[in-house]
Amino acid sequence: MEQPRWVDAAAVRRSVSPDRARRLIRRELADGFDPASDPHRLVAPVGDGQLLVMPSTNGRSAGVKVLSVAPGNPARGLDRIQAVYVLLDADTLSPSVLVDGTAVTALRTPAVSAVAVDALAPAEVTSAVVFGSGPQALGHAEALLAIRHTSSVTVVGRRGEAARAMAQRISGLASTHPLTTRGLTVDDPQVEAAVREAQVVVTATSAATPVLDDDWVADGACVVAIGSHEPHRRELGSALLGRSLVVVEDVGTAHREAGDVILAAAQGALDWADVRTLQDVVLGRVERATDRPNVFKSVGMAWQDLVIAQHVGRA
Repeated sequence: MEQPRWVDAAAVRRSVSPDRARRLIRRELADGFDPASDPHRLVAPVGDGQLLVMPSTNGRSAGVKVLSVAPGNPARGLDRIQAVYVLLDADTLSPSVLVDGTAVTALRTPAVSAVAVDALAPAEVTSAVVFGSGPQALGHAEALLAIRHTSSVTVVGRRGEAARAMAQRISGLASTHPLTTRGLTVDDPQVEAAVREAQVVVTATSAATPVLDDDWVADGACVVAIGSHEPHRRELGSALLGRSLVVVEDVGTAHREAGDVILAAAQGALDWADVRTLQDVVLGRVERATDRPNVFKSVGMAWQDLVIAQHVGRA
């Protein structure tokens, strides 16, 4: 059997730009792929972390991502999330390409969020706030700047040094217009004002409890929460979800994994019948709210990895 070809992280980024990734994800939904058809991911506890196995097929290709989440890794100088992606030949199911799955994850998560932001955020986004100072903070800022001429990005982190360093990295992303960035710690009183002024707020943290107050987000603003895929963890409070248009990737998946939504519904703040999907938004069945916040809660799904890996494999 011919050995699978290896595609490293640098080749992944050369093959697919952040905005190209957004368009690939959006096209998959617009063309009618049903995220509910994705197999459930397997999640196994391993030590202090988790091992995830995420298979998917879309009729053209098949693939599986094997991913580990090790919360203690950043202190060791390693990535919290590490992965490898196996792309399979559609007919024989023979492994054809092995892809750096960490790079795929870093690319596809902001791409999915960007699909939501493009539809749920105002056309003019002058100010954004990103909670978190890891790779997803940078990826989401890059994805946002590809679709909106944002002039100010505030990074909020537990450690001021890390937040300021990430803000500096984000400042280097803007090439077509001036961009002001700053890094704040979570307990800085300026955080509230920044969120109240923002048209886009991203929470990309490992927090288990809400990272911002429920009444800080302005009507018409878009909040993207991507930090958790567990039913008992949340980055957003119940009252915020209760007063917002809430959008998820797939309702069944959200029932299992989207702690922000699960806990809000359990506390009576939100009715599951009112939760809509990203495909509803892409197909125009749901329009962004202007009289309340718009919340997109993402847990990440295997079909998204397959879309990116499939394109990388062809390239």
